[in-house]
Amino acid sequence: MNNKLLPVFSLCFLGTLSMFSAKAQSHDVQTIANHSVKTQSPFTDTQIAAKCDSLIKLMTVEEKVGMIHGNSSFTSAGVPHLGIPELVTSDGPHGVRVEHGRGWSELKNYPDSGTYLPVGVCLASTWNPSLGFAFGSVLGSEANARGKDVILGPGINIMRSPLNGRNFEYESEDPYLISKMVVGYVKGVQSQDVAACVKHYAANNQETRRDFEDVQMSERALREIYLPGFKAAIQDGGAYTLMGAYNKFRGQWCAQNDYLLNQILKKEWGFKGAVISDWGAIHSTSQGMWNGSDLEMGTDLGQHPIDYSKFYMGDTVARLVKTGKMPEYLVDEKVKRILYVMYKTNLIGGATRKKGEYNTKGHEQTAEKVAEEGIVLLKNENKILPLTSNVKSVAVIGFNADRKQSMGGGSSQVRAFYEITPLQGIKTLVGDKVNITYTKGYNIARNAGPDQALIDEAVAAAKKADVAIIVGGWTHGYDYSVWDDNAYDAEGTDKPNMDMPFGQNELIKAVEAANPRTVVVLMGGGPIDMTQWVDQTKGLIQAWYPGMEGGTALAKILFGQANPSGKLPVTFPKTLQDAPAIKLGEYPGNNTTVNYFDGIYVGYRYFDTYKVAPQFEFGHGLSYTNFTYSDLQVKPGANTATVTFTVKNTGSMAGAEVAQLYVKQEKLNLPRPEKELKGFDKVFLQPGEAKRITLTLNEGAFQYFNDKTNKWEMDPGAFDFLVGSSSRDIRLTGKATL
Repeated sequence: MNNKLLPVFSLCFLGTLSMFSAKAQSHDVQTIANHSVKTQSPFTDTQIAAKCDSLIKLMTVEEKVGMIHGNSSFTSAGVPHLGIPELVTSDGPHGVRVEHGRGWSELKNYPDSGTYLPVGVCLASTWNPSLGFAFGSVLGSEANARGKDVILGPGINIMRSPLNGRNFEYESEDPYLISKMVVGYVKGVQSQDVAACVKHYAANNQETRRDFEDVQMSERALREIYLPGFKAAIQDGGAYTLMGAYNKFRGQWCAQNDYLLNQILKKEWGFKGAVISDWGAIHSTSQGMWNGSDLEMGTDLGQHPIDYSKFYMGDTVARLVKTGKMPEYLVDEKVKRILYVMYKTNLIGGATRKKGEYNTKGHEQTAEKVAEEGIVLLKNENKILPLTSNVKSVAVIGFNADRKQSMGGGSSQVRAFYEITPLQGIKTLVGDKVNITYTKGYNIARNAGPDQALIDEAVAAAKKADVAIIVGGWTHGYDYSVWDDNAYDAEGTDKPNMDMPFGQNELIKAVEAANPRTVVVLMGGGPIDMTQWVDQTKGLIQAWYPGMEGGTALAKILFGQANPSGKLPVTFPKTLQDAPAIKLGEYPGNNTTVNYFDGIYVGYRYFDTYKVAPQFEFGHGLSYTNFTYSDLQVKPGANTATVTFTVKNTGSMAGAEVAQLYVKQEKLNLPRPEKELKGFDKVFLQPGEAKRITLTLNEGAFQYFNDKTNKWEMDPGAFDFLVGSSSRDIRLTGKATL
């Protein structure tokens, strides 16, 4: 008997028991990361196609239609007498979502606590594709153990505006970096017999009015900025499913958009899997059926309880087919794609499916490793960090220092098996060797401003301590009911501005005045306006939302047991007005339309081309050691180039450096950014060790999309090759004519 025919609740409970089984053992993170990914299904795609056709011939119209729309909050119907189980989905870009069963109410006292991984932007900050695979493997394994067939992640929308409430789930402003990180994530998930669902396709770059805002952009911006990550996920990562977004694109909703789904995704890219609508993103039976969506989920037509048969792609479709008003092959094609996903994940077909593991020691180690490599050291004046044995007392200040974040963010809520806060991580690491005091510093509440009593308490603690550590920044809303109260990184809402909330500016300035040896640690999914105090700050760390072991990783970095190696995957502007979506484009639009007048000038492409100084540039991140670059060689080929150079650790501590390669064309036929990221490599070096790095660029690295001819083109000529530690810290330059 196929175990997927068991009730979903029972299967989830059985999976949870694996936390206490003998399988909960330690695994080496690098071994997982370097695992060779092979096709999991024992059948070729041609064989799967034939098997799908045979099954479809045995199905009634009603059975087929039942498979192309939801039959509960997170499942779609199977055909039990043919051995086809329900398809079970779950949210979870960075962990399997809390359990809702068949409805929308969160199940209480349910054993659904698991591994809370760092969020997407933290993963991208590692600039380590092998960690993308390790991350995805953990997520896929836990989803499998919980009885899930599709995990709704990764989220890879471009971080166009610093105000987007879901930036924390996404990865970068740069399509190349996203493309490199997403492939490992997808392959890692799918190595565990679970389908990755890449989202949100496409141009879902804001939460404000996301359900109806019509995105208008040039074809060049679409092709160069907003689509490459999705293309890589499909063609290089082999993602089995993809989610259509809420917003409109050029007049059609994305989840029923013929150009995006039929023409680009399925015909141009050759996508064989299933398109799943975002929950409630289908608005029409005709367009839903004809324009490329394969599975309609989450539609709320106002019935309570919900009548799932009344979805747009429900009973109406069966009636249209039976009356000859809609061809049955249209339904068959969608069912075939869903069956394809089931075969690829060994949900059907008779092959042994992986059982998955839940919150193992190895999963926890992966969570810590991603946090450790993703946390970014932004400033370190006078080498205030790492804290040495001379530090005998530390004042830890800030609500976020002892706040658990896992249940925040909306649909990406994860019930962590445990979560190490920054305060807990510091206390555990230093034990009784350092006197730790804690003060809250500020309150998180609606319209909360500076609390003078809390500031005075923090100042008093800072004066008595050798070092003060303020942990602040953004914060998640815990659940739907409090989004309006304290949500700055959450689904369904954007930030109102980039200002430090809850009176934190006043707190930081007061504490720094009381103790110049102050380190500021920022939580959150993106940049924040720090202009009031950053110039006076000696030590500054961007910690993102670093997952269940985030406090452990942060403490190790603060006290020098780990060397920071994270690099910013997104530009930090000084103020909101410096952001290109605000300066050049439209945000959030005019209630019907948002025009992307910023075009291809997103992130550092804008800051570098328009000569605007950022607070911290794309690719920036400091280390406790020093790296030198030397001996750059550029060997041009036939529309290709091979770039080699040496990176050496000249300091006294082992560390990792992300060497970044940017390309600039000197003579332009069409406007292009000042430079664009086209290669990178993260190298781990012992003190005194040097490594030779080779980066090979194919023709695509030199092309741009010409929206006059509607094709990718390369103009022969001279190109500059810029190698450095960040987009503005260029160490080596070379030239070649291609």
